[in-house]
Amino acid sequence: MNTIKRIIEIGNPIYIIRHLWKHRYLIGQMTWREFGLRYRGSYLGMLWSILYPLFTLLIYTFVFSVVFKARWQSAIENQTSTGEFAIVLFAGLIPFYFFSEVINKAPGLILNYPNYVKKVVFPLEILVVVICGSALFSSFFNIGIILIATMIVLHTFQPTIILLPLIYLPLVLLTSGFAWFLASLGVYIRDIGQFISLVTQIFLFISPIFYPISSVPEKFQNILRLNPLTMIVTNCRNLLLWGELFSIREWAIWTLISIVIAIIGYIWFIWTKRGFADVL
Repeated sequence: MNTIKRIIEIGNPIYIIRHLWKHRYLIGQMTWREFGLRYRGSYLGMLWSILYPLFTLLIYTFVFSVVFKARWQSAIENQTSTGEFAIVLFAGLIPFYFFSEVINKAPGLILNYPNYVKKVVFPLEILVVVICGSALFSSFFNIGIILIATMIVLHTFQPTIILLPLIYLPLVLLTSGFAWFLASLGVYIRDIGQFISLVTQIFLFISPIFYPISSVPEKFQNILRLNPLTMIVTNCRNLLLWGELFSIREWAIWTLISIVIAIIGYIWFIWTKRGFADVL
């Protein structure tokens, strides 16, 4: 009975929010540090956060628009710009980059900070929030690149971008839930990181990033819609490029599912972290 009561207490959304808010200063400092570490020692520093997605967009533009002459058979089929497919592709990759960055880091997250487990009293659960925050910084830069590219290539700017945080809400919650689970599991099963790398590659191709979901045979479309990234990628692209609003019902369902996954992942992490010191 005490165990059930403790689980309910830990999984209370208000408790979780208050607990994370209590450590907001530490989270902010560590997030900025985590974001800066990836460019530490390089000559251009954080300028790479702009250059890398810019180079990626240019490469996609050349390969898909010039070499393969690909076209996106959807809302922009009347556009004639040679860079249209690359922009559509990159817009779909933005939320996936966030998801894959966090998920791939999660299994080794606690292993990278053994001193936080053994020598100090530290709220280990905030480490997942830190890597999510760092990935969000990168995502913001990517969104900036795609907005500039859209104005230059497609000659449009969609005011629906102000709704983008609503799409990122289930993305962040979903990713955090999985990350808490994987961060804990990675302490006990060291091979999980290799498996997750494979899983993220699978998600890359079963999400409508390289193709619109309408191009998939109808009998498989409902299966693909079970993938939460389908809703997120599709609506992120629609808001950024075409000014299309999303289904409130579909968004609400996936947001509720994401909240549940985040809570379960958080409970799992809190419940299992007591054994981290014994394993490390």
